[in-house]
Amino acid sequence: MSSASRTINRVNNRIFTVTVWIISSIVVFFILGLLFMILRKGLPNLTWDFIFGLPSEIEEGGGIGPALFNSFYMLFISLVIAIPLGMAAGIYLAEFAPKNKLIALVRVCVEGLASVPSIIFGLFGIAIFVEMFQIGLTIIGGAISLAFLNLPVLTRVTEEAIRAVPKEMKSASFALGATHLQTIRRVLIPVASNGIITGICLTAGRAFGESAVIILTAGVTTSGAMWDFNLLSPGETLAVHLWYVQSEAIVPDAVEISDKAAAVLLFTVLMINVLFRVPLWIRNRSRG
Repeated sequence: MSSASRTINRVNNRIFTVTVWIISSIVVFFILGLLFMILRKGLPNLTWDFIFGLPSEIEEGGGIGPALFNSFYMLFISLVIAIPLGMAAGIYLAEFAPKNKLIALVRVCVEGLASVPSIIFGLFGIAIFVEMFQIGLTIIGGAISLAFLNLPVLTRVTEEAIRAVPKEMKSASFALGATHLQTIRRVLIPVASNGIITGICLTAGRAFGESAVIILTAGVTTSGAMWDFNLLSPGETLAVHLWYVQSEAIVPDAVEISDKAAAVLLFTVLMINVLFRVPLWIRNRSRG
């Protein structure tokens, strides 16, 4: 390679590097600006009475307590359902599924379901829980519908994370006398845990901030009690409450309520991601 070609390559490499840095900086500053704008309006005015208080339909000063509790309650139920099923399906596709046209079709279907609009899962929830089982708009209906929404994503994330594990580690486990199940439990899943937990973070944040599915399957009201564990109660979540206050509420302080609710919603989603990643950070530091 001539010196002129090397010079041109260095110039192109530098231009590409600078371009990537500029685009990345713009995206990061945009995200930080959006976060700052939302949190600046709501966080300074937050009080414990607002976070744990009951919502008001007419008078000002209502809280978000039941809606916030329902958000965590349905998130927990949906993850309890979706994580085992999604991981099991992903492990099967990565380790046990034969390479044939049927499995290829299943993968295409899973990928397609992962990109389906959430309102479709809401309509599915209506057909199952409202029309077939006649239980109405309930917490259990919303939670299971959220689990269906997150199941394809967890399946694909788990499969790709398992496939990304170096084959040498799997071969070494077999060479030491481990069974296939032991290899999956003690080698593949621990090594792939970064990718799997990242997928869980994404689905948890999506489920916590989801509104379309909840409106169609759990409703836009609560039971009026702060700690209502009844699975057949209506299940308005914080995201749905935010939408309702902005669009249909007649309370005088609707704008203030929506600002504070948006700040709580955003802050909670950020904390969910941090809490899921803390064990990974601790493990990586201990290994490093």
